[in-house]
Amino acid sequence: MIKRRRGTLEASVSFLDVISCGFGAIVLLLIIAPVGDPVALEEAETNLQAIVQQLTERLFDARGESVVLSEDLKSRKEQLSDLEKRVARLKAQLASVEKQSREIAQSKIVEEEQLKLALQVLTEEMERLVPQDSVKNQLIGGVPVDSEYVIFVIDTSGSMQMAAWRRLQKEMLNILNIYPTVKGIQVMNDMGQYMFPGTRRAWMNDSPQTRNRIMNALDTWGPFSNSSPVEGINAAIQSYYRPDRKISIYTLGDDFSGRSIRAVVKAVDNLNQAHRGAERLVRIHAIGFPVHFTRGQTPSESAIKFAALMRELSYNNGGTFIGLTSLQP
Repeated sequence: MIKRRRGTLEASVSFLDVISCGFGAIVLLLIIAPVGDPVALEEAETNLQAIVQQLTERLFDARGESVVLSEDLKSRKEQLSDLEKRVARLKAQLASVEKQSREIAQSKIVEEEQLKLALQVLTEEMERLVPQDSVKNQLIGGVPVDSEYVIFVIDTSGSMQMAAWRRLQKEMLNILNIYPTVKGIQVMNDMGQYMFPGTRRAWMNDSPQTRNRIMNALDTWGPFSNSSPVEGINAAIQSYYRPDRKISIYTLGDDFSGRSIRAVVKAVDNLNQAHRGAERLVRIHAIGFPVHFTRGQTPSESAIKFAALMRELSYNNGGTFIGLTSLQP
């Protein structure tokens, strides 16, 4: 009896172990196995993989475009740098060309003025060769001598007195000699200051004594001058012109310190303009002294301006401009 009971107990315990293990396996399967519709889960997983693949492809595309844009930006920067360097070179070349153009223009002006001076020079030898018939036609050395009154406007600047005064005295004497007799003489400097203040706005009667007095006064006469004949010419015209007078103004100088030649020419034209097509009110002659001309060198700008100014004034006002080639009396 006892042996039978022991066999039944052992069989019951083994059965319970098997049942427990099976139940545990089922629970474990339930925990591990996915919950839900397997088909839906599979589709969701497939869609998720497709989205991940698309995003991955877009990321790769964006990275590729970024690399391309970076290369393009680098190329554009290099092109910009090359263009900036080219612009700088072109600016430098333009500045060089402009400088050369200014130098050529200035050189051309100087050459033209030198040519004009050379063409207008009247030497003493030429004066001696002038036919006597020209005197009958009231021309001596190309200078009209039909005037009855003579006014001298003299540059009394330091350069004239130091370098050209002796030659000026000789030219004054030559001018007086081509007018054997005139009705009146006056002498002032380029500022309009009179050699003899007591004769202001009056004429000095022509006589050998008057001429000697003028020549003697030149030895010590030297009022202030601004190296511009404008004031003296204007004073001479305004003070002495009358409709019944034939007047010649002789301007003697070496340079012009003013700024504008055109302004002076226009002002004198307006002042010396006759009406109804008649000749100018007075004749304006000029003699240029080569004080600022050095052999082998370019004349000074002020000397060139004086020559240009007096050539234009004498041409416009019925006179003659003579450019001397030497300061030797």
